Amino acid sequence: MHPKQTPTTAIIVAAQDLQIGTLIKDADLTTAQWVGVPPKGAILSKDAAIGRGVVSNLYQGEPIFESRLAAPGSGGGLAATIRPGMRACAVRVDDVVGVAGFVTPGMRVDVLVSGTGPGAAPTDGPKAKTLLQNIEVLSAGTNIQKDNEGKAVQVPVVNLLVTPEQAELLSLASNQTKIQLVLRNPLDTETPKTPSIAMSSVFSDGNAPAKPKNVVFKKPAPQVQAPVPPRLYLVQVFNGAKHTEEKFAESQHQ
Repeated sequence: MHPKQTPTTAIIVAAQDLQIGTLIKDADLTTAQWVGVPPKGAILSKDAAIGRGVVSNLYQGEPIFESRLAAPGSGGGLAATIRPGMRACAVRVDDVVGVAGFVTPGMRVDVLVSGTGPGAAPTDGPKAKTLLQNIEVLSAGTNIQKDNEGKAVQVPVVNLLVTPEQAELLSLASNQTKIQLVLRNPLDTETPKTPSIAMSSVFSDGNAPAKPKNVVFKKPAPQVQAPVPPRLYLVQVFNGAKHTEEKFAESQHQ
């Protein structure tokens, strides 16, 4: 008596490593036998995958799932990785701002901005603020731009997956402030509210910076001159051997 054999199903797997944005060709695919019921969303024929873009890196021998490919007809490249209702916004960074090259597709970052906002007091100095949180990285690479002298230079650029409203914020921030990306754990989806920090607070040793006192200028009170005492007059009267003296004050009303 032969033991009952578990049925197998032919599924489509990657014949080689496929990078995000790759437009799948026949040579990129092969078949493999899956024991038991194939997983949900697995592609079972090459025709269902050929010509579609890869939206998440695939590795040799890995089954091809519908969720890892762009919609049919959307092509390849970065545009195929953008989900409906979302936008890809390019942010120019440097090696330090880009977390020293550790920002790669699929990672999550927070976007910090620093600068001097409009209406800031001269004593505050620049401020830093968390502009966006838990943002997905679509791609990270370099673009060729020209410097002030017209020479071509490589500029690191990170494309972030954002909503249209977030894209507007990033557009303003990239022109008016300095942007820094902060790497975060992909399992940490909390978005706590954080206050902006002013430069004056950084050097305050934990004490709130003293607020400048308002100087109030008062109108000086009018000076009252002391009254001048009246002059005294001495009158001596001689009447023979008799001698008298009389004193008279000068009248104030003359």
